[in-house]
Amino acid sequence: MTSLIIDTDPGVDDAFAIALACASPEVDLLAVTTVFGNVPLESTTRNALRLLALCGREDVPVARGAARPLVYPRVQEAEYAHGSDGLSGRAHTLPDPSRDVVGLDAVALMAQILRDAAAPVTIVPIGPLTNIALLLAAHPSLHAKIERLVIMGGGLSGGNTTATAEFNLWSDPEAAHRVLVEERVPTVLVPIDLTFACRVDRAWLSRLVAAGPLGATLAGLTDDYVAHYTKFFGYECTILHDAIAVAEAIRPGLLRTKTYPVEVDSTFGPGRGTLIADRREPDIIATFGAKQARALDIALETDVDEVRAFLLERLATG
Repeated sequence: MTSLIIDTDPGVDDAFAIALACASPEVDLLAVTTVFGNVPLESTTRNALRLLALCGREDVPVARGAARPLVYPRVQEAEYAHGSDGLSGRAHTLPDPSRDVVGLDAVALMAQILRDAAAPVTIVPIGPLTNIALLLAAHPSLHAKIERLVIMGGGLSGGNTTATAEFNLWSDPEAAHRVLVEERVPTVLVPIDLTFACRVDRAWLSRLVAAGPLGATLAGLTDDYVAHYTKFFGYECTILHDAIAVAEAIRPGLLRTKTYPVEVDSTFGPGRGTLIADRREPDIIATFGAKQARALDIALETDVDEVRAFLLERLATG
């Protein structure tokens, strides 16, 4: 059994990720915590509550987290891809939740869960890393209670928000630097290089719709998202970024990693929010006397058909 906390900014792909965790019998979903991101915090929190209601998991506590980055304000959200409510304007099609957020904020709830856990817990951050940076900074004694972080974010071959920066890291580069560079908690980073490769087409979504009411409802949330990625790739498809990270958390090793020293650009130039991985051979790095950055496990390969089949199998039976 995998004990899991999801830190999220729903978001269409976040909806699939939450549903995947709820539909997986080997997962003990301990909490969902929310953060600003695709849309403002009020909307991401409401969407998380509604998604858990859809999945019949209102027993899972939801806590509200950071409404803004650690230091500097952002200049945009992701309504261009996710719609004004984060769910392609279709959030109203989800059930109204019967429960509200718990009395603790996101960091306090995660800390309480870690403190009380009999075994280490996996945390899956699939939005900006603000909550996670705060957790790691405020509770260093709890680092050992984290099995690993499985983070969706970054891109080695380019960005989706700027030429070089991916949305989650760009949204709070200072938090991303803290989590990915300064800390030493076991971490797998799932970048857009891999999530783009795992994109699903209209035929996959049609099979999901035919599988049952949960799949049909999830697919119904994708209109704006599909339209966005259709322009990007030139055919009808969508990217389930965050669900790929949750899949790895559920089935460790589903994604194959390579380990590289990394940095996150937190300057104010055109590279702000960029993940920089040093892919040179270690002896080359040593030859030039370069400072050794943190070595991070980055998921860059997988059996794409296996990932698509796994997602469809779980979401079709959820």
